[in-house]
Amino acid sequence: MDFTQIFNADLWATFFQDWEQFAHGFLFSLLISIGALVTALFLGIVFGAISTTKSKLLRFIARVYVEFYQNTPLLVQFVIIYYGLPLISNFVLMPSIYWTAVICVGLYHGAYIAEVIRTGIEAVPVGQTEAALSQGFTYIETMRLIVLPQAIRTILPPMANQVVNLIKNTSTVAIIGGVDIMFMTKHWSAVHSNYIPPFLTAAILYFILCFPLATFARRWEAKNKEAY
Repeated sequence: MDFTQIFNADLWATFFQDWEQFAHGFLFSLLISIGALVTALFLGIVFGAISTTKSKLLRFIARVYVEFYQNTPLLVQFVIIYYGLPLISNFVLMPSIYWTAVICVGLYHGAYIAEVIRTGIEAVPVGQTEAALSQGFTYIETMRLIVLPQAIRTILPPMANQVVNLIKNTSTVAIIGGVDIMFMTKHWSAVHSNYIPPFLTAAILYFILCFPLATFARRWEAKNKEAY
């Protein structure tokens, strides 16, 4: 690869002629990130909360979910859901690329967020949970009104880091032909034999999405250290 392409005006001019393709890829990646984040937050809160219950069955279910998704590659999960499910049953319809990405990335990061939530809940003194339950609060009410609001301070920095990782992992949708940033980058560069401008632009676009969140996580963590 010739890195003089960075300064080649003709190559950049060719690249900018098709900038709309990359704008659409950026939008598609953003939509996947939003859908997957909502899914991951829901799953993370649910499984994180039941990981701290007294029910051995619920804790076992949460543990199985977390361990499976933390110890299997996201790319394998994409292949299983998108290509594997239609093969093993005539009744399983192949989901769209968008929903495959939302499901796979959401399930994957939901496991990591569940661990973040569990750690935050366990950081709150157990006596507060016991006191709330003794006053007639249900477990869900105790989590929603008492425990989770206090756990937010502990949860936010690692949560922000998980959101950054989630955004970057949306690039794996390229393996099934999703028209995200990475797919458009690989496809366009292969067609035009022009690599540096599209890949550099893709890196900048991911940086624009991820850097503010990473900065927030660092500053919040530093704020917590000063406070405690």
